[in-house]
Amino acid sequence: MIKNLTLAITLFFTSTSVFTTASVFAVDSLITHQSQFSPKITADRFESIIKDKGFTVFARIDHQKNAEGVELSLPATEVIIFGNPKIGTQLMQCNQQVAIDLPQKVLITEDAHNKVWLSYNNPQYLKQRHDIKGCDAVLDKISTVLESLSKAATTQSKS
Repeated sequence: MIKNLTLAITLFFTSTSVFTTASVFAVDSLITHQSQFSPKITADRFESIIKDKGFTVFARIDHQKNAEGVELSLPATEVIIFGNPKIGTQLMQCNQQVAIDLPQKVLITEDAHNKVWLSYNNPQYLKQRHDIKGCDAVLDKISTVLESLSKAATTQSKS
């Protein structure tokens, strides 16, 4: 009886600590915003906004167009690769492996219900993925900027 009770208590605390640890570190890898605009207008708006803010646009990949080139169909799917070395370098100084996820990317898609979405990697996910330490201020800045850029590209400004 005592062995069974000890085993039950051990299993309880083990499973509880595993659950707690998993909950603490579980972060959604993507942040997604619904756009009020078509996929092309959303992508054009995002590109224009980031260029105006001094970001470099490294590439704009139209996966739908590429699919058509090989006689396949794909709903609107576009990736914009962009960055700012002043910020990205600071992140890589904390952990060089984060470079695999840089420069930043946004994904613009249209779903089966004709809803348009803009998604990007959650900086907190990158922190977790690469075990980045000592860069909270940089990660917070990146989070704030990505959120602001995404909202500006996906919603009508209230002027």
